[in-house]
Amino acid sequence: MNEIVLIGKKIGMTREFYETGQSVPVTVIKMEKGRVIDVIDQEKRGYKAVQLGFGKIKNSKLTKSMKGYFAKKNTEPKRKLKEFRIDNVENYKIGNEFGIEIFQDAKFVDVRSKTIGKGFAGSMKRHNFSGLRATHGVSVSHRSHGSTGQRQDPGKVFKGKKMAGHMGDKLRTMQNIEIIKSDLDNNLLYLKGSIPGSKNTEVLVKKAVKNVSKLTMKEKIEVIEKLKKIPEKKKK
Repeated sequence: MNEIVLIGKKIGMTREFYETGQSVPVTVIKMEKGRVIDVIDQEKRGYKAVQLGFGKIKNSKLTKSMKGYFAKKNTEPKRKLKEFRIDNVENYKIGNEFGIEIFQDAKFVDVRSKTIGKGFAGSMKRHNFSGLRATHGVSVSHRSHGSTGQRQDPGKVFKGKKMAGHMGDKLRTMQNIEIIKSDLDNNLLYLKGSIPGSKNTEVLVKKAVKNVSKLTMKEKIEVIEKLKKIPEKKKK
């Protein structure tokens, strides 16, 4: 990994209009600035990494050990510490701050957040099962998942069997999400479409890992506008 990751908070969804009248759904993320708390080199721990701190926290909510840690690093306390492995640590110094500006050159990002928790859900909702027949001998088990195991051999239910259970509330990553626009003054990032999680969910945002060759919305609109300007061939 050569890129650091920033933490944001999902505010909600809205939409953006282009001059052509095209409407695009966007998710708004309030990004937090990350401060370099520690730079870990190869000799110290066997790998190179950068430790970033995010968010503010009261001194009264810190443990003694954490108070001592931040005092030693000569920095204000941070609510969350995250460590990212990086090949080249020479570019990072303790006290440096990184914000939304690191995504200025990026067109696409990867996001990671927790999905909305649905609680205990049945097999039809959780795994998209079709359920049993509505008539013809099926009694009281229309939405059940059917048989779960075999007979005496092997005489058990295999691990990973799709059954009713806790749904949602899991970390999920979405790749290659387009940045529609960014508001540097208010630290807002507008991402195309929806992303996992409810409002106020913590979201990890980093530059897209994959090399994406697809066109952005602006590029698509430019192509369409150019095609409109080309006159049609006169009919013979």
